[in-house]
Amino acid sequence: MKMCVCAAALMVAAGSSLAGVGSTDMRITEWMYSGLSGEFIEFTNVGSSPIDMTGWSFDDDSTLPGVIDLSSYGVVQPGESVILTELLASEFSANWALPASVKVIGGNVANLGRNDTINLFSGTTLIDRLVFGDQNILGTIRTQNISGITLPSNLGTNNVAGWFFSSVGDAYGSRASALGDVANPGVAAIPTPGVLALVGAGAVMALRRRR
Repeated sequence: MKMCVCAAALMVAAGSSLAGVGSTDMRITEWMYSGLSGEFIEFTNVGSSPIDMTGWSFDDDSTLPGVIDLSSYGVVQPGESVILTELLASEFSANWALPASVKVIGGNVANLGRNDTINLFSGTTLIDRLVFGDQNILGTIRTQNISGITLPSNLGTNNVAGWFFSSVGDAYGSRASALGDVANPGVAAIPTPGVLALVGAGAVMALRRRR
């Protein structure tokens, strides 16, 4: 069984250097690798049809399907965001005052590092991937105590240079947690076309300030 899983992972890695290999519309929409409120990854159904996440999984840079089971998300509706975190789900939800309707899977043991990879699988098919790390990829952000977000056009492209910091009161609904981190977990806010230019300009200024 182990040999089969590894072989499948090798096929995925060899044939899928970029994200967007799968045909579904589930995307990585936010991440924070380190925070007082708990590291987390947000996935959002950006399509127009429900997605059943039974048999889906997450792994980091080891790129193995099936490592962290995401089946308990069940059916994710269009526009719905779900969360994966290292904390207990109840603790994370309390830190961010999330409503009970936001689906959170806690206890992630494939923890993110400062330089790492987010891999989202449906079965053995790679659906989305984001390789990040400010130490290894020049010009990109370090998501410590503040999350990374991006414009809708950059989702699913594995282009971390197009990600920027969230900020309190931005168009994505970002806010401070009870412990002072800044992010918008569970908020499926996608800026409308009228504010995309402003968001992009703000992202550049925020990146310059942080650096």
